[in-house]
Amino acid sequence: MNLTLKSTTALALALSLTGGAALAGMDEARAFLDAEIGDMSVLTREEQEAEMQWFIDAAKQFEGMDIKVVSETITTHEYESQVLAKAFSEITGINLTHDLIGEGDVVEKLQTQMQSGENIYDAYVNDSDLIGTHWRYQQARSLTDWMANEGADVTSPTLDLDDYIGTEFTTAPDGELYQLPDQQFANLYWFRYDWFNDEKNQADFKEAYGYDLGVPVNWSAYEDIAEFFTGRDLSHMGVEDEIYGNMDYGKKDPSLGWRYTDAWLSMAGAGSKGEPNGLPVDEWGIRVNENSQPVGSCVARGGATNGPAAVYAITKAIEWLEKYTPPAAAGMTFSEAGPVPAQGNIAQQMFWYTAFTADMVGDGADAVLNEDGTPKWRMAPSPHGVYWEEGTKIGYQDVGSWTLMKSTPDDRAKAAWLYAQFVTSKTVDVKKAHVGLTFIRESTIQHESFTERAPMLGGLVEFYRSPARTAWSPTGTNVPDYPKLAQLWWQNIGDAMSGAKTPQEALDALCEDQERVMERLERAGIQGDIGPVMNDEQDPEYWLSQEGSPKAALENEDEEPKTISYDELLKSWQ
Repeated sequence: MNLTLKSTTALALALSLTGGAALAGMDEARAFLDAEIGDMSVLTREEQEAEMQWFIDAAKQFEGMDIKVVSETITTHEYESQVLAKAFSEITGINLTHDLIGEGDVVEKLQTQMQSGENIYDAYVNDSDLIGTHWRYQQARSLTDWMANEGADVTSPTLDLDDYIGTEFTTAPDGELYQLPDQQFANLYWFRYDWFNDEKNQADFKEAYGYDLGVPVNWSAYEDIAEFFTGRDLSHMGVEDEIYGNMDYGKKDPSLGWRYTDAWLSMAGAGSKGEPNGLPVDEWGIRVNENSQPVGSCVARGGATNGPAAVYAITKAIEWLEKYTPPAAAGMTFSEAGPVPAQGNIAQQMFWYTAFTADMVGDGADAVLNEDGTPKWRMAPSPHGVYWEEGTKIGYQDVGSWTLMKSTPDDRAKAAWLYAQFVTSKTVDVKKAHVGLTFIRESTIQHESFTERAPMLGGLVEFYRSPARTAWSPTGTNVPDYPKLAQLWWQNIGDAMSGAKTPQEALDALCEDQERVMERLERAGIQGDIGPVMNDEQDPEYWLSQEGSPKAALENEDEEPKTISYDELLKSWQ
């Protein structure tokens, strides 16, 4: 089967297979298309109905089956769970339950299914951060193999894999696709465009720092801007609140780990050059050999998790949290901190997920919206740290992706696979993207409705239409067991945040903990010839004196600050 069959040909095929007849389920499909989709699709109405007819026919063998899938709780998945799952059930006759739980709980359920073999869920929307885990353990189905064999009869002729923008992140070094993207959002820089363009603010900043107020290109400029706005009197702009130049969070909680594994070290410059992830040293500081086998995390084994660039990264985050951030932020989690910039007293945030865009333009965001609904804020590429070099990963992109486990019976996996394709189909994807603002298809990004809406979204559409988006990527394949290793991060980073340990002490403990897990995997041999094979320890200077990551400490970590006009930045993307 040609899985990238283009829509016109494929939909004609679907129509010919059904004779265009309004079979069982088409009444429900048409009602759904009328009420929910309309012209919010890249497909014509005739093409939409043909795609729905294919789902109806493919699902007949599973009519009445009860299927359960799970994802984390974000706006996109809420729409799927509350609207699309219901429509899918009515159209296909499959009783689909889409559970919403915390991201950490999704990983825990998945890990339990991997360890026990018990079928807890029939499909998972699981971050592509686990691609290294799925590839090495071989407990997730290769979708490449699935679509060509057992799942061929339930793989849509209009799937069009080439239209998905994130499949390079869900493809392992063996060339197999293990996950199907469902939603994507990037970690970018967020700032108050109105404050930055204010003439008084611009003049005062230029006088104080000697250069123009603009989008910071590096961390030195970010720090100056954070200092400038923290405590600043903005009453001349009608703002009476206490102003802060930075927003972050620091509670010792699993979400603190995502804050740092989501590319903070590579933003500082700790990793190797390479896209979509640094090689041989990735953004976690884990080094691999030429066979993609992890060989170390600490500098003594060639890793960079406790190297000078990583220490610099953590030190700066703590310093900015203490000096330029609302005091309550140190006790906040990811979900608690996320809505704070929309309250109107934050000047900028370096580590901001575009998944919060929907909250920034919706009810309760009046403080950051103009009267006409356009945003007072913008998003831009995050600045980089002093150790960063051109060609090094600069930012993180979350790619929540459909994952089928081998422990799920074939018939149940097939029914769940139909739902995964339904909620990412060309029929529904434009509407879903307007609700959650998490793009997965090139055709959706280019849809005229987003050209019209772009001015309301603060740079989101421009970013995803630009070549810059390819530089933002999820966790790569260097990480051999994401569930086991990820939990080490929040525990150790939390010690640094609380002051219980210095950044160096916390990172020394983190890299040692990671190496202990990898040593156990090596001894167990359960990941075969792609699992860890640890380097012998050497004097750290051996590795620090070599080119690339890990990098030796710089004598001066305060580089010359640099900014760029936001409008000039947009021009560079075009």
